Amino acid sequence: MPYIIVQIAVIGIVVLQMTGTIPMDAVGGGLVIAAATFVAALAIAVHEAWTKKRGVLGWIANIVVSFLGAFFAAQFGGPLVAIPLLMLAGGGSSSLAAAGGGVMSVALALMMVVALAGSSGALWLVNRRR
Repeated sequence: MPYIIVQIAVIGIVVLQMTGTIPMDAVGGGLVIAAATFVAALAIAVHEAWTKKRGVLGWIANIVVSFLGAFFAAQFGGPLVAIPLLMLAGGGSSSLAAAGGGVMSVALALMMVVALAGSSGALWLVNRRR
């Protein structure tokens, strides 16, 4: 997994949350988080395709597989990140957005790591079959 891309993505999502760019009371918040996650997954796919000197079909396959891996990892990893954080530091709130602050920042950082691990893992699985 390209650790530099993961570190930049985590810093980027936390900066977006701290500056208030992610609205916590509307649908746009989830869309901003998803867009940041998919941009990071695209960076993982492009990095892998570039370093392995893939052809056109390899680039397309990398992008599709990377997006699918990030999507499924985020879907399965979401509850694994959110439930323990709400129990430990939620303060009785019903969601991480309602808890806000540091709890939301930690949740966003962990979910970015989980999604990018899924992206890299999916690429690794596909590369074993090539």
